[in-house]
Amino acid sequence: MYKIAVIEGDGIGPEVIRETIKVLDAVSKKHNLDFNYEYCLAGGASIDKFDVPLTKETINICKESDSVLLGAVGGPKWDNLPGSNRPERALLGLRSSLGLYGNLRPAILYPELSEASPLKKELIENGIDIMVVRELTGGIYFGKRDTYKRDGEEVSYDIEEYSTSEIERIARLAFKLAKERGSASKITSVDKANVLDSSRLWRKVVKRVGEENPEVELNNMYVDNCAMQLIRQPSQFDIILTS
Repeated sequence: MYKIAVIEGDGIGPEVIRETIKVLDAVSKKHNLDFNYEYCLAGGASIDKFDVPLTKETINICKESDSVLLGAVGGPKWDNLPGSNRPERALLGLRSSLGLYGNLRPAILYPELSEASPLKKELIENGIDIMVVRELTGGIYFGKRDTYKRDGEEVSYDIEEYSTSEIERIARLAFKLAKERGSASKITSVDKANVLDSSRLWRKVVKRVGEENPEVELNNMYVDNCAMQLIRQPSQFDIILTS
């Protein structure tokens, strides 16, 4: 038996999760698997019932489960709440509590569906297969932040902060995936090292991990250039590693 924590979320979340459960039930029947669903709240639904976006009970249920099925959270209903108690804080809490530091976002376009893409046909005639590896528990989302008064006006700040170990573990995950994708795989590490100290540390650590994996090609690219290159020539990318 596999225990799955189910967080339906807000907005379209419950609708999407209901259909996903139907798919899981079909998989269960076909492959003789036993899924036990335990429902819990997070996000706006949790705020409505418990006044907080994420409870210890939900965290414990997720930790005791084999997997977590999560729907979208948030919506206009909760937009006027303070940042520390908005529905999205539930996502950050789940990430940190469960140690979910690696966000894997595949971007795949099959040649048969190229006509449906807004990109020029000659750029995608062979399809697209990009894996974005995004660090998820450090950086500006988890750094110190505040809003205060200075000289009679409001001032806000959010601190981007990374440690060597945080960068190293996401880099190792990217190189592991690169090896699994085949000999032609390469990593493009995206940062803003020409401006940010945190990006210079990012580049330094990723380079060191790259030297430990010489069979994988490693390139560095500034984030603004990467955004442009993705539109101009998406086929040049295989794995994109970023904060």
